[in-house]
Amino acid sequence: MKVPVYNMAGEEVSSVELPASIFEAEINRGLMHQALVRQLANARLGTHKVKGRSEVNRSTAKIYRQKGTGNARHGSRRAPIFVGGGVAHGPQPRKYVKNMPRKMRRAALRSALSAKASNGEIVVVNEVSMEGPKTKEMVALMRRLAAENSALLLLAGKDENVEKSARNLPDVKALPASYLNIRDLLGYNKIVMPLAALDVVTSFLSLDDDLDFEDEDVLDQETTGEEE
Repeated sequence: MKVPVYNMAGEEVSSVELPASIFEAEINRGLMHQALVRQLANARLGTHKVKGRSEVNRSTAKIYRQKGTGNARHGSRRAPIFVGGGVAHGPQPRKYVKNMPRKMRRAALRSALSAKASNGEIVVVNEVSMEGPKTKEMVALMRRLAAENSALLLLAGKDENVEKSARNLPDVKALPASYLNIRDLLGYNKIVMPLAALDVVTSFLSLDDDLDFEDEDVLDQETTGEEE
């Protein structure tokens, strides 16, 4: 698939061929959904906790006498039916972590990128650079490249000036291409991708699945809910 390459002024300067194995892969919606559910689940802390009747600090005295009141028999004010008592079957600390093979995770990314490419939602730019953190310049740049759509800006590496320029924009997110993840791919309308970031995406999504990749823990940090 051939797409135009723009400069920061929004002018078309050349074109580039997107790898068919990544941007023209079979679109598997079920796989993308599974990967998204996994990432959202792994982002949950699971630190919720309520007290049961054995943990509530209340009197152990019998609430009222056994017979003669006409009411039901009760022995403790800590029972769940009383105000201030324990909670029955309430949430306890647990892990929500879901596992998913690496091949499936990367296939989900290729599927999402293919869906974006088929809808014309991938914008390739020759480079994105700024002399300093300038939110106003980032707003103008995104208007030229992504119009009024929300945009995910992929970077080849860390660039503090660009990242800080996008930090205060609710509809723009700057993300290193090596941290590409399914939630961000599906959460933004446009994917703005410099040529250097395209090379990074192509390098790790085209890897032979049998190879051991040293940066696997970096590339697949979906457990944070922020990056893959």
